[in-house]
Amino acid sequence: MTDYIKTAKENFMHTYSSQDVCFDHADGVMVYDTEGKAYIDMVAGIAVNALGYNNEKIRKRTMEVLEDGFFHQSNLYYNKWAPLAAERINRVAGSREVFFANSGAEANEAALKAARKYGSKAGRSKVISFSHSFHGRTYGSLTLTGQQKYQKGFYPVVPDVVYAEYNCLDSVKALLDGSVCAIIMEPIQGEGGIIPADGDFIRGVREICDAEDILLIFDCVQCGLGRTGKIFCFEHYGIKPDIMTLAKALGCGIPFSACVAFEKAAGIFSPGEHASTFGGNALASALSLVLFDELEGGLAEEAGKKGAYLRKALEAVAEKHGGKCTAVRGMGLMLGLDLTVPPSAVIARCREKGLLVCSAGYTVLRFIPPLIIGYDEIDRAASIVDEALSEL
Repeated sequence: MTDYIKTAKENFMHTYSSQDVCFDHADGVMVYDTEGKAYIDMVAGIAVNALGYNNEKIRKRTMEVLEDGFFHQSNLYYNKWAPLAAERINRVAGSREVFFANSGAEANEAALKAARKYGSKAGRSKVISFSHSFHGRTYGSLTLTGQQKYQKGFYPVVPDVVYAEYNCLDSVKALLDGSVCAIIMEPIQGEGGIIPADGDFIRGVREICDAEDILLIFDCVQCGLGRTGKIFCFEHYGIKPDIMTLAKALGCGIPFSACVAFEKAAGIFSPGEHASTFGGNALASALSLVLFDELEGGLAEEAGKKGAYLRKALEAVAEKHGGKCTAVRGMGLMLGLDLTVPPSAVIARCREKGLLVCSAGYTVLRFIPPLIIGYDEIDRAASIVDEALSEL
């Protein structure tokens, strides 16, 4: 155990089950610990480091902002980068307004408040979420998260949130009682086990929202920004939400998130009704433009191709280890290998062999690498998973 890890264990609140490895530097899709060991990173800071590590364009843009002499100014004023970031999101997504915050949970809190404000004119306050969903750990987002394991010990949670069954339209219809103001969903459930929405289901939810004057909120914190092979995951389904939340990759590793309003949800907030001290800071806003330059330049489509390659490699592993693997799920470079053996055991063996992977749900090995990952690195990663499963 390094001195860094020892110091962390002595001083951190015990909110994480961190693995005993401490990273020192990184380049491309490779990270290196303080002992000099190299790892292929299939976690990417949990889908944050979409452009990998030591990216020259990120470094150049960071220095450009630094030369201005500040990263932060209060939202009492404007900085020159946040308006450009908001304009880019609206142009590419076809949306109208953006509120910037720092994390996915904060973006979902903003979406929840917007939904309640929208519904207030008709006396509606109920929000439908889904079982196995994950939307964050602040009180509103924790309540939207349809997993009791995260809520246990923190009751009472926020009222008027109910849960339908994901990919079951009848379960949504059963909860409609005239008091619903919004439905929130992940187009691909991430923490719940890498579960994509069925096309008929997600389009059916859109139709319900249109018919009942309900806001449709897409949590694209993990599945957005090129990860699925499209810049925005909703593009796969041919529909748009009324509100979309973004985070993770948006700031290229700097905390940054957005609550994005489309036509129906535009104009809900008035000054003073919502705020974030650090929302729209100059550095994160400037780096988001680097990300969008890459996504619009073909990185999203390339991620789709690499995702198909990774999926094929994982399907070969699953076929070879049929007693230990049941399915491969997901889109693009957001994939899950469903296991019958504990994911933690596979994760540990992969780490020993120089591969970082993580879990989702209770049984899924999750693959969310930097979008810049190469085909050779995908081959090596699949080979390591194969080796790890062979040893169990």
